[in-house]
Amino acid sequence: MLEKNSKQPNSRSCFLCGRGNSIGLKMSWYNDEKTQKAWSELVVPEQFNSYPGVVHGGVVAAILDETSGRALLLGNDDQLMVTAHLELKYRHPTPTNQPITAVGWIIKGGKKRARVAGEIRLADGTVTAECRATILKPPAGFFESHGWQEEKPYWKVYDD
Repeated sequence: MLEKNSKQPNSRSCFLCGRGNSIGLKMSWYNDEKTQKAWSELVVPEQFNSYPGVVHGGVVAAILDETSGRALLLGNDDQLMVTAHLELKYRHPTPTNQPITAVGWIIKGGKKRARVAGEIRLADGTVTAECRATILKPPAGFFESHGWQEEKPYWKVYDD
């Protein structure tokens, strides 16, 4: 069982965590400081399916991309990076309308480049998908040119 030591920030517009995104998943992530993992529990609605009852692979990829990268936020909510390379393995169908847990961790940390990993688990522990990713500190000016300054006031911890 993963522990909820602290909650990570959310934004306003992100598809995965944005509180103001009407079509988003509104995920919340928590830090488990003992295991050094970031995790989120969620239920993906049927509207995000590929086949009836199965989460679309692109949505699975988005969940893993975000969750693996959030492992870097353990202890530093501002260490934002971007994905340069993402490898996925789909092991079993990820079901819609059922509780799943997304877990992310650091393989090798760094201030400019890191390797991270993640997986999606069912309630019985079955891993439905996993990823490995290389994430990078974006180039100078990236956040300014992509509207982060306007979004940054909304990057905070929200109540559940």
